[in-house]
Amino acid sequence: MNTYRVQAYNTAHSSENKIHDDAVARRFGFSGALVPGVEMYAYMMHLPVQRWGRAYLERGTAECRFTNPVYDGEMAEVSGHEDGDGIAIELTSRGKCCASGSARLPVEAAAVPAFGRFPQRSPPSMETRPAASPETLPVGGFLNSLPLEVSAELAAGYLRDVRETEELYTREALVHPGTVLRMCNFALLQNVLLGPWIHVGSKVQNFGAARVGETLTARSQVAGNYERKGHLFVELDVLVLSENTQPVALVQHTAIYRPRQMAVS
Repeated sequence: MNTYRVQAYNTAHSSENKIHDDAVARRFGFSGALVPGVEMYAYMMHLPVQRWGRAYLERGTAECRFTNPVYDGEMAEVSGHEDGDGIAIELTSRGKCCASGSARLPVEAAAVPAFGRFPQRSPPSMETRPAASPETLPVGGFLNSLPLEVSAELAAGYLRDVRETEELYTREALVHPGTVLRMCNFALLQNVLLGPWIHVGSKVQNFGAARVGETLTARSQVAGNYERKGHLFVELDVLVLSENTQPVALVQHTAIYRPRQMAVS
């Protein structure tokens, strides 16, 4: 498969998550601010969407794991090769593997999970969010996002930010899968107050292509909260919906919500 090359862009320079700030990221041992994992995923999704088109957004699957940072302004290269009935995908930058994963297009769509697993709840106000901890992110707890209207302006801006060249999104007015995955981040950060944190991987089952102009929401349940090598991890099962009734994707979303460096900073 042809290698897809994109100049990485840090979309989160001004975000609350200071791992995307040069000075803070350097204190954590990185060369500079990290390009968000959802954007690395967005780069990787160019290959399956190019191959399978809209059908991939409607029933395709993906797995991705982020192992090394991609930095603002650096070139990222996405390569893929046949892997059984799917594609094995690797993202490299600065000569290092930064992310790996796979994508597949099942013959039939997967069954949509019962909405009862993901009750509708309102997140707290941003000013009253409790600090992220094992107590505020208990296994079985529910974390839902605020609604996000994917306006034409927002959708076009995202395509520019991720340097997307696939014309399907503009031709059919479809929401990019990177925006869909970003809803999983919102389910986390809109419910608890976080310091610098790192998205480390996701497993995605698509159910439908969201359209520009629709409103997305994320309903999630905490599936795991554990310590590994000094880091505190949270795993979320996230159901992303369009117009509050149409399933778009089910995501197993994993993040380090408290890096070990925070314990000694």
